[in-house]
Amino acid sequence: MEKQIFTNSHILSWLQYFSDNTDIDLEHVKILDITRKNKNLIPAVEAHRCVLVFTEAGDKDIFYKMWDVGLGECEIIYNEGADPVGPIKRDKVSAMIDRGINASAGMIVLNPNARSTIKFGMDNKKFASGSVKYVGSEIRSVLLSKMQIHESKNLCIISEESIAVEAAMITGEGTVIAVEYKERDRETMEENVNQFGLRNVTIVDHVGPDTMDELPVPDTTMLVASASLEQELAYLTKINPNMEFVIYTLDFKVAASMRDILERFGIHDITVIQIAVSKLTSKNVFENQPAPWIISAKAGE
Repeated sequence: MEKQIFTNSHILSWLQYFSDNTDIDLEHVKILDITRKNKNLIPAVEAHRCVLVFTEAGDKDIFYKMWDVGLGECEIIYNEGADPVGPIKRDKVSAMIDRGINASAGMIVLNPNARSTIKFGMDNKKFASGSVKYVGSEIRSVLLSKMQIHESKNLCIISEESIAVEAAMITGEGTVIAVEYKERDRETMEENVNQFGLRNVTIVDHVGPDTMDELPVPDTTMLVASASLEQELAYLTKINPNMEFVIYTLDFKVAASMRDILERFGIHDITVIQIAVSKLTSKNVFENQPAPWIISAKAGE
């Protein structure tokens, strides 16, 4: 069992401390212990106006990462030391980017611009530049919707870095296995994981027992159809006979043959759609974007 730095009694003592020393309505506080595995700070702060965060000493760039993704106007309420005693301090994230966490303690993050709904389809400019050509944000929104992600879902994302990033933000209690076959793509994925402070992503270089048997079994897999498709399907349906799939392809022949391929692996309830997006340019001309086929299906009965 995972060892907890902050027990229930610790959490209650920090809640009492902030209750006594601030005018914050604790009914609306999101509690987040990022010393535990798979807990992501940045997505939580983006989605909640008030987050009580429990941190471990030694995190040197926590505030810089928040500032770097546009959370510099958030306010931090904290004290000095590891115990809920002493005077309260309040500073904006933008004024704290050069300092880290020097004691395992609680702090409150206030974000007046928090959104209360799930946001699909981040602007591609927000992702790390590198070897990856990201799918358009509109197409990504449809893919994420088809995956029906909830907070504790375990996911496998194959060769689709931006989907892995956004999915990791949504599934705050679950895990994401990001499969990247190319070394340069794995490096770009690492940059994204670091940039967004994602703690629930594991990056592997292929699908198979030697890379995935020790990881949480995915509930849903999203993949880009490739030459290794059937190998991937064979392993994934073996570890989860009820696996849900969302498959992306730009190849009409692949899309047309997908029903027969999937049925060979006991994957049914197959839906095939095509998405077309056109964007108006500065010259008042509509420019067509790549129009992929998206296949959703489920293994088992």
